[in-house]
Amino acid sequence: MVIAKKSLGQNFLMHAQTADRIVGAARLPEHATVLEIGPGTGMLTQALLPYAAKVIAIEADDALAPALEETFSSEIQEGKLEVHHADVRAFDLSAVPDPYQVVANIPYYITGELIRMFLTAAHKPESMTVLVQKEVAERIARNHGKESLLSLSVQAFGKPEFCFTVPRGAFRPAPSVDSAVLSIRHISPDAFPSKAAGDRFFVILRAGFAHKRKRLAKNLEEIAPSAAIQAAFDAANLDQNTRSEDVPLETWKKLAAALPETLEAPGS
Repeated sequence: MVIAKKSLGQNFLMHAQTADRIVGAARLPEHATVLEIGPGTGMLTQALLPYAAKVIAIEADDALAPALEETFSSEIQEGKLEVHHADVRAFDLSAVPDPYQVVANIPYYITGELIRMFLTAAHKPESMTVLVQKEVAERIARNHGKESLLSLSVQAFGKPEFCFTVPRGAFRPAPSVDSAVLSIRHISPDAFPSKAAGDRFFVILRAGFAHKRKRLAKNLEEIAPSAAIQAAFDAANLDQNTRSEDVPLETWKKLAAALPETLEAPGS
């Protein structure tokens, strides 16, 4: 029996039917290359193989990586599957053929880190379909007009969609919360004209959400003079009392374009 490791945030998917639904939600194109993060016992891997030209599975667990190689030895020999024993955060994404899709049951504790990593990578996937905490999926894709740093960060690169809920009983060990499948489609390889432009946008976005109780204008005073903020608010047609959570992505872009090119260091 495989024992889940808390240090790796492992909750193994136990139901083949759920794995099949995740693959369906991914809407894989014909001849797809799929990058799977943390395949664990291979439940999702098994569901992916009939629909992908190749699955590249990245497994950090010292025991599970060789077990996967044994379980799927014929698929590996056929060239349908690659198993890499590695932490995906240190994996060279340029080695993954283009285009590719990410489909994975990712550890809760690095959800935000992994989503940011792939969306900001030089070699981005076309889509991501990931099993995450239900609360996180709702915050990103069902925000009901109340944005967050995470929801806007995802929207800046692609279109998020809440696909379906997965109850905690579908895993071993069962987590303390329900999960959900989140799909991020139409990921743009050139969401910003340059890396510098993207970095600048996220400096502004992070400053805007730095203090939840403060108004957006007050938060931005950490990186820009108040007169410049007033002018930028006028250009973006924003009220001075507006809060960050009430500003949609396109207005954030207008605001960023209207703020000074050179921003102050936060807290300076």
